[in-house]
Amino acid sequence: MSKKFDKTADGINDSLFEFAEYDADAAERTGYSNYSYWRSTWQVFLKNRTAAILLILMFVIVVFTVIQPYLPNQKVPTEIYTNASGVQLRNQAPNGEFWFGTNSIGQDLWSRIWSGTRTSLFIGVAVGVCEAIIGIFVGALWGYVRSLDKFITQIYNVIDNIPTTILLVLLAYILRPSISTLIFAICMTSWVGMARFIRNQIIIIRDREYNLASRCLGTPTYRIILKNLLPYLVSVIMLRIALAIPGAIGYEVFLTYIGLGLPLDTPSLGNLINEGRLIMMSPSLRYQLIFPAIVLSIVTISFYILGNAFADAADPRNHV
Repeated sequence: MSKKFDKTADGINDSLFEFAEYDADAAERTGYSNYSYWRSTWQVFLKNRTAAILLILMFVIVVFTVIQPYLPNQKVPTEIYTNASGVQLRNQAPNGEFWFGTNSIGQDLWSRIWSGTRTSLFIGVAVGVCEAIIGIFVGALWGYVRSLDKFITQIYNVIDNIPTTILLVLLAYILRPSISTLIFAICMTSWVGMARFIRNQIIIIRDREYNLASRCLGTPTYRIILKNLLPYLVSVIMLRIALAIPGAIGYEVFLTYIGLGLPLDTPSLGNLINEGRLIMMSPSLRYQLIFPAIVLSIVTISFYILGNAFADAADPRNHV
């Protein structure tokens, strides 16, 4: 018989065993994991080269729109420029003085485009934040608190059955045209889709074992929602917020197109595109439509791609 299985009269042969020294540091290392959800999300996101390039591009655009008015030799977007004789410099083609040319009344398009981009981005971000706050709050209660389901469903049906376009037009027509009016009008309906989406996702996971255990232990409802439910929805929430920004900019362009957007003295991408649309049939003046359309396309496409890329990166199943 092998020595390995040899037994003494007292039991197992003690010479076959060697006691290990206790090492506190080694014990700590065996139970330690350096995994970080957000660090892993960032690493997965950076593997998408297209999204990483667009993120840098959007960062540069946002920073430039903020600092552009303070750079040297920048013109005022609302000022009408004239020559020495007092004649308005109308429809000047792009040149050394006016890099993007001038519009039909002699305003500098370069400064107006960046001022309009700043305005449209502000509207988009404000609407995205409002949509996230209201939509997540209402959707979480709607999906988890069963006693509120019927009441919120009735509210949802009323709002959802009113065409968004009609409600936007009515609010923009009744209220005084301004940035705050536009944000309020868009937020009145934009949260509904977010709330419905969050509600459906929470219904799927609300009755899982760990949530039932939390309820049995007396965990407050708000803590279950914040700690057990919403962390599972980070990826889809970020996607919806990212898509809400170009969506809000699109609504602003639409309302301006039909004449219910921002005042003409407030530069925005909607106003600029609407002005360029009126003269697009003149080949020598199409630059007034092309430049703002390019900026609008870059912003909307970038947010769409970044939202999808971040949603994929935030999914723990894609983490190593």
